[in-house]
Amino acid sequence: MIYALDSNIISYLLKNDTEVKQQFQNSMDNNNLYVIPPIVYYEVKRWLKIRNATNQLQKFSDLYNNSVKNDMTLDIWEKAIELYVALRTTGKSADDADVFIAAFCIVNGYILITNNVNHFEFITELQVINWK
Repeated sequence: MIYALDSNIISYLLKNDTEVKQQFQNSMDNNNLYVIPPIVYYEVKRWLKIRNATNQLQKFSDLYNNSVKNDMTLDIWEKAIELYVALRTTGKSADDADVFIAAFCIVNGYILITNNVNHFEFITELQVINWK
């Protein structure tokens, strides 16, 4: 199984949150893999650079280097458009970053690990787990 880590989960890992770290370790012990969606990579790294958080940047680099790599493809962009349109036509909305994360996970068959479950509650195709 491959888990996609949302930015808040990565933040917890970088801060050594005991609960999330244990969930992550249990997942790795069960031979699961993880991926950092490209938009999450952008979100996390930009804030670490703005804060000049060199120790956390190194931890993040290590985390990323040990992850599954997967890029945004046209199929993912098309799925994001489909999700966005479906949300808007039903009177709901989501941040673009969340729509891209959801599309990335759906197209690739990844399970999203996030503490922001409510950001994704209207995207029924998406499988979400909260480790916090």
